[in-house]
Amino acid sequence: MCLPADSDEAGQGANIDTTTAGGRLVFGIFAALAEFERELIRERTIAGLSSARARGRNGGRPYTMTPAKLRLAQAAMAERDTKVGDLCKELGVTLQTLYRFVGPKGELRPDGAKLLERKRPQAHS
Repeated sequence: MCLPADSDEAGQGANIDTTTAGGRLVFGIFAALAEFERELIRERTIAGLSSARARGRNGGRPYTMTPAKLRLAQAAMAERDTKVGDLCKELGVTLQTLYRFVGPKGELRPDGAKLLERKRPQAHS
């Protein structure tokens, strides 16, 4: 069905008079349908995400800090004469990211330990 451009229903929604019993009924039905549709979308999204996790696929942005960069950062931060700004530029991470994974004396922080314990992504053939 094609609506004319100057029609009230074209992109603006239908005018429902909620002061009448019939208008409230129609509004209630539309609201229930919208809520039902939203719940269906939510259930399907959750099912899809859990299905992907079962196949070994995890969502989210990859870390900029890799295990190799982390080991380099640990070794460099343990050195007293390391310039942290230069190290960050060399590794391609921000100062905040560096300190999130490694302490000022090169010690591993909880996020760094978690990164090293993480399973490596498997290559699909």
